[in-house]
Amino acid sequence: MKSIYKITLLLGITILVSSCHDTSKPNYQYMPNMYEGVTYGTYSESAAFKNGKEGQLPVEGTINRGFEVYEYPNTPEALIAVKSANLKSPLGTLSDKDMEKAKGLFEIYCAICHGVGGNGQGKLVTQGKFLGVPNYKDRVINEGSIFHVETYGLNLMGSHANQLSKRERWMVAAYVMELKNK
Repeated sequence: MKSIYKITLLLGITILVSSCHDTSKPNYQYMPNMYEGVTYGTYSESAAFKNGKEGQLPVEGTINRGFEVYEYPNTPEALIAVKSANLKSPLGTLSDKDMEKAKGLFEIYCAICHGVGGNGQGKLVTQGKFLGVPNYKDRVINEGSIFHVETYGLNLMGSHANQLSKRERWMVAAYVMELKNK
């Protein structure tokens, strides 16, 4: 009797195992969305967005978290207005520690073109990669105009607003003024 149970059990397991493997038919997927995720192509239209657009725009009048509004637009007229308004740094007089940090930031982001001394003879200029980088002593600049140019860029110089916070840009502007006055 025990052997009949053993034979039946062995026969049942054999049938069960062999029935699961059929090379002529694909296996069943009980939850296909777990195996094959919904993907969207970059910059492609999608039904996931309103009207099949590429993406959603932020609500009008909103600003990014942590973004600080700068009241002057990116225009040549605004740069002239900043120069004539003699815009000053809201940080006031910087401590020696802050000036040391400003010097480090200047050497990282600015000295490659403007030179360590602000003479317009940075490594890229001396190698001939860029020409016409100004010497700070020859320019009519103030802290506000330096901040404005750091924020928006000017001519070949790009914006540094993504690399430097508002406070750091004001610190670098103070350091540039110190270089100009030396």
